[in-house]
Amino acid sequence: MMPQPSPPIVEFHDVTVAYGGRPVLWNVDLAIEQACLFGVIGPNGAGKSTLLKAALGLVPVVGGYVRFFGTSLSRVRGRVGYVPQRETVDWDFPVNVMDVVLMGTYGRLGWLARPGRRERALALECLDRVGLADVATRQIGRLSGGQQQRVFLARALAQQADVYLFDEPLAGVDARSQERIFGVLAALRDAGRLVIVVHHDLRMAVAWFDRVALLDMRLVAAGPTQEVLTPEHLRRAYAGRVELLDELGRAVAERGRTA
Repeated sequence: MMPQPSPPIVEFHDVTVAYGGRPVLWNVDLAIEQACLFGVIGPNGAGKSTLLKAALGLVPVVGGYVRFFGTSLSRVRGRVGYVPQRETVDWDFPVNVMDVVLMGTYGRLGWLARPGRRERALALECLDRVGLADVATRQIGRLSGGQQQRVFLARALAQQADVYLFDEPLAGVDARSQERIFGVLAALRDAGRLVIVVHHDLRMAVAWFDRVALLDMRLVAAGPTQEVLTPEHLRRAYAGRVELLDELGRAVAERGRTA
């Protein structure tokens, strides 16, 4: 008897999302079957962030479904980590950096349990991985934008998930923090985790992502980066920006020759 194939790590099937009766995503079919750095790319208003929110149940799905490891999110929630856009967070909340990172351990502690020595050691290790162990006691609102984003990355690391979803983790982040963040994401990929990143910079997408999904409300294309970010696909998603698209097409071709 032939063994049954493993289900995709994440599967979107005919996913449609609408706000006020207006579709934002339309019949998206996408399966991600292996650990990789996976970029979700597209123009403003393409539904990139909505795709992540639909996967996490943060917005209602009008049609279709999302599965993790072949089942609903509710059954595997502890295996899925999420970092929202930085501007959606109340940075005036009176909490320090260590407290934020410790939140990543709550899912494994169970009801009423409080973080102990082991969880604090893990949180400090995660802060060290993002280069912020020296600000563990600082109030979160006193950090720079890049530092704040790295704190939320450390919180996700403390969750010890198998799948990570990041919504524009580099928005408003300095170059040093960008390199640090992508270095950590690549290390997660190398450790066998699936890392899904909503990102807007096409040039950086060419350099960093193993595979991408190109969205414009519908799924334009998905697969290896150099096969998806072609001039033809980019024109379908970014109509009217021909010079940029030609330049990006050349960059993708160059990456394919040097890979």
